[in-house]
Formats: sequence, C-alpha cells, structure tokens
Amino acid sequence: MALASSSSASSAATQGTWVQKNPVKTVLVPIGTGSEEIETCCIADTLVRAGASVTIASVDHLTSDTNLVVTMSRGVKLVADCSIEDCVDQNWDLVACPGGVPGSERLRDSAALETILRKQASPAAAAEGKWFGAMCAAPALVLAPHGLLENRAKATCFPAERFTSTLGDKYVGSQAVVVDGNCVTSKGPGTSLLFAIRLVEALFGEEKADEIASQMLVEW
Repeated sequence: MALASSSSASSAATQGTWVQKNPVKTVLVPIGTGSEEIETCCIADTLVRAGASVTIASVDHLTSDTNLVVTMSRGVKLVADCSIEDCVDQNWDLVACPGGVPGSERLRDSAALETILRKQASPAAAAEGKWFGAMCAAPALVLAPHGLLENRAKATCFPAERFTSTLGDKYVGSQAVVVDGNCVTSKGPGTSLLFAIRLVEALFGEEKADEIASQMLVEW
C-alpha cells in the first residue's frame, strides 16, 4: 500500500544526525483475505500522519493471480507492500493487527506472523519500547490463541460472546481502547481512530497524539 511518505524518507536520508537521534518508527500492519478495511486504513493512515513508516504485509499465499492484492472483509481490495515472510527478520517498533473474519483467522494461522508477534510481546522487546496491538476479533483470534495475553491483566475486543468469552476475566467492556504494558487492544471499526491515536501516543508521546487527533478532528 506504500503509505510511508516519500518526503519523510527523503528527509531521513539527508539528515544523518537527526536520523541517529530520532530514528523513523517502523510499523507493521499484517492483513489477509477478510481483514477489516476500516481498521486497516485507520491504523496505517494515522500512523503515517504521525511520521511512522508503515508496512502493510499480506499473510495470504501469493499466486501469480492474486499477487499482493488482498480482498478485505467488505470486498475492498488493498495492495500490500510485501509478504509477511519478508518481515520476519526485521525490527518493528509496533505490530498492529486489524480484525475482521476470516481475516483474523488467517493472521492467526500465519507461522511467520506468530514468530513476529512472539518477539514483539517478549519482555526484551517491551524493555526496548516495542509495542504490539490488535483490535476487533484479533485480540481473541490472534493474540489469545498464541498465549500473548497470558501475562496481561486486561484487554478488549469486539463485544460478541464468541470473542469476549475467549478473553474471559481479562475482558474490559467499558473502554474503547485498553492498554496493558506494551499491548494495546480495541473493540472494532468505530473505535479504529481512537485505537490509532493511542498507538501514536505509544510511539511518539502524548503531545504528538494530541496534535494528530486535533488535525483529524478526533476527540479522545
């Protein structure tokens, strides 16, 4: 989807001292057939506005027919930047999983994404200021099955019994976005912008989050 702005990349390339002190934040947004398009685009767009370099990676099995085109949950077609397998050996400041079904199930079944998420959720990554998150169906269908919520006291997801029962006592229904350690979760399409602004806050701080929220007319 190539959402990282070329002007930001050019600036980073020509200001070596600045890059060393303030490296560009890297964000991975994995998607698969049936991922939720509102959530995907809100996450990617908002983080690019904040200055992050966002990579959208497909977990789908690529063929000559599909290439990197992913059909989302309501039929919108997005073009991913690369395959998820290309992302395993890279370092990410944030990995954020949109929801949607069967998209979340496809994310869950990706061995490459599981490897990335386990690394991102590790104590070592948390100590380095790395983050991971998921929203809608993904907390229940992606994070929980891999045990990535076991050390978390709270999380949220789409408020359907199928998903909330998976989170059990960790489920928080009263908040649109829940932060626990370096894990951020949210409810669904209507909370996408709030989720994205919280991710901006996690990576760039409250002042930048307020700035982007104000520009986008988001009350948070």
